[in-house]
Amino acid sequence: MVLTPVLSRHWDDADSFTLEGYTRRGGYTALQRALTMEPDAIIAAVKDAGLRGRGGAGFPTGMKWGFIPQGTEGQAAKPHYLVVNADESEPGTCKDVPMMMATPHLLVEGVAIAAYAIRSSFAVIYVRGEVLHVIRRLQQAVADAYAAGHLGQDIGGSGFSLDVVVHAGSGAYICGEETALLDSLEGYRGQPRLRPPFPATHGLYASPTVVNNVESIASVPAIVLGGAEWFASMGTEKSKGFTLYSLSGHVKNPGQYEAPLGITLRQLLELSGGMREGSSLKFWTPGGSSTPLLTSEHLDVPLDYEGVAAAGSMLGTKALQCFDQTTCAVRAILRWTEFYAHESCGKCTPCREGTFWMVQVLQRLETGTGTEEDLATLLDTCDNIFGRAFCALADGAVSPIVSGVQYFREEFVAHMQGRGCPFDPVASTVFAATAGGPA
Repeated sequence: MVLTPVLSRHWDDADSFTLEGYTRRGGYTALQRALTMEPDAIIAAVKDAGLRGRGGAGFPTGMKWGFIPQGTEGQAAKPHYLVVNADESEPGTCKDVPMMMATPHLLVEGVAIAAYAIRSSFAVIYVRGEVLHVIRRLQQAVADAYAAGHLGQDIGGSGFSLDVVVHAGSGAYICGEETALLDSLEGYRGQPRLRPPFPATHGLYASPTVVNNVESIASVPAIVLGGAEWFASMGTEKSKGFTLYSLSGHVKNPGQYEAPLGITLRQLLELSGGMREGSSLKFWTPGGSSTPLLTSEHLDVPLDYEGVAAAGSMLGTKALQCFDQTTCAVRAILRWTEFYAHESCGKCTPCREGTFWMVQVLQRLETGTGTEEDLATLLDTCDNIFGRAFCALADGAVSPIVSGVQYFREEFVAHMQGRGCPFDPVASTVFAATAGGPA
């Protein structure tokens, strides 16, 4: 299989992150072309291309832009804002950070085009505070873009002006949720807002706002240059274009793999050299730890929004974490649940209380002190949480548990019968002695 990358084409270049290197390879020509177009024509092109949000939900990007009210009355008369969600925090997700490190100007150019399309004169790139190296690189790229006239007043003599700010978050996973991110930007504690109203009409400072993922915005220059038909020619009927898949775990060559939507994990593993020596795939996440687990039976599921949904999971951020036969599913699920319990903002009861109790039950099950009643309580708690919280964090915490019990119930039972983890050398000896067979 031969793939021709678009987003990651120049990641290996020594000067890919510099303004000089980016412009030498045609950088900012898409912005020049966009500024000769009508804003509505750009929105129409993004719609026709079929670009869907690359941050997890997969909502059509052009449609989101089209929700911004236009006119001179009411909400439409307020300033329009563009906010880039670069608060990449999902366990296993690592596509935005390398992109911003390797080609920050691709994001800056995409921001300028998107802001022009939605008639915004102010944009914010909200970056996770821990990735200081990324923040510094973005700040340098923005400063260089100002100096070159790609940002600021009257860009390219078009009459369009845009200011861009790189904002460092404070390390809260919940701020990856768009309304919590907006609260954080306004100086409040990052907590999700009740919707409606939606950010399209009441976003940043109660004004019309578009919130997009880094990869979504970075894909826009290619659409402007290549055209909607070219972009839509890749991918599948309903999931069009190219995207980045983050392959990690027990594989020979983990990393970012750019491919059309609809590729399978089997094909990606072939490209990456497969699982590590002596390993076989046991389970994997198609979109980060907040998506239901899949197993080796799903190796040929098309990795697009519809294909993964039909298999019972979600494409999410396309973070493909692969685990082999040495991994204890119960322990992995416990670790993920501990993360979500720690990161819950505490605003709503189902998430605040539910994640706490799920950790307690999972700890008992993992150490072998749990019972069948605990397993039933765990699933009942998941059922009481799912769909009943302010945001998707609680749903994400539930997903690996429910799917984990579905596919690996015997493993949970083995922990209870053997009074510990069968994958632990000490515990497995106890299990073999009490169960009368090998762990």
